[in-house]
Amino acid sequence: MSTIATSTLSNREIVVEHLIKRFNGNFTAVNDVSFQVKAGEIFGFLGPNGAGKSTTISILTTLALPTDGKAFVGGFDVSKQAQQVRRISGVALQEIGLDPLMKSMELLTIQAQLFGANRKQAQERARDLLEIVKLSDVTDRPVGKYSGGMRRRLDLALALAHEPEILFLDEPTTGLDPASRRDVWNEVRRLNHELGMTIFLTTQYLEEADELAGRIAIINHGKIAAEGTPAELKAQMGTESINLTFHNAETVERAAGELTDMVERAQQDGMTLRLYLKNAAAAVPAVVNRLQSANLDLVMLTLTQPTLDDVFLKVTGTRLEQKDEQEATAANGKRGGRKTRQRTSA
Repeated sequence: MSTIATSTLSNREIVVEHLIKRFNGNFTAVNDVSFQVKAGEIFGFLGPNGAGKSTTISILTTLALPTDGKAFVGGFDVSKQAQQVRRISGVALQEIGLDPLMKSMELLTIQAQLFGANRKQAQERARDLLEIVKLSDVTDRPVGKYSGGMRRRLDLALALAHEPEILFLDEPTTGLDPASRRDVWNEVRRLNHELGMTIFLTTQYLEEADELAGRIAIINHGKIAAEGTPAELKAQMGTESINLTFHNAETVERAAGELTDMVERAQQDGMTLRLYLKNAAAAVPAVVNRLQSANLDLVMLTLTQPTLDDVFLKVTGTRLEQKDEQEATAANGKRGGRKTRQRTSA
């Protein structure tokens, strides 16, 4: 990627150039990463655990310094102009640090005042935001009594208190029920479409990335493994897949040995063998006959079009880990203790 002069950047772009982050001198979490987020787009940033995703977003939000390379948010250098970056950025991180004893109006008013609003302006902004995130009818209730979805929406409102031009959302719907997740999706779309806000989104839900993001980058082992629109990434797969599920991993391996000469590519995914080939439906009878001849018993056979899940599996060798929703909700409940919100004022 060629270097872009910061003077030519829109105030809503993100540019990352050859970014490197090492820890303890020998572990490289982010290894020569480059990408550009255009002004006014929703950009999805995906990766398995430990791939460098969280480290990258920490650098872009000025919570960590890069070892080498450059990153610009809204035309400002994250290393040299951190205060300016914070002024134009809103950040909603994975950990929701809301004081359970306070009320939403109090939290939002304080947040707006931290960014320079007087008390009257801050209260007006707080009321507007509570309407936007559909919490205006629970302002008398302490935050500790909010549901997980309500806390997520309040966290989003706090990130918007100073009317940022760029919004960083780090797994904003983890642990939410489907209805609450849709509410967050609708608000993200509104912010993007109506306000032209640039949104940098990390998520553990591929459906969420497919629904919201105009472009996606997948990071793996500290490097960008794939980048493009969801349609482009799925088109790169080029083929349908026959998905064969067996009783055990040994049978999967035996089936792979029997069938690889019939397909363009085969990939094992737990107890399932995925066969990628053109005109997959027409090949099903031949695949089943081959398995029967080898005395390999199937549990299930399905036929699918390429999905982002297939793309992720192909470029990382694993599926994007999705935490059990009940477990995530329980974890959110355990984090309900009193603690300070990790949001830096300008």
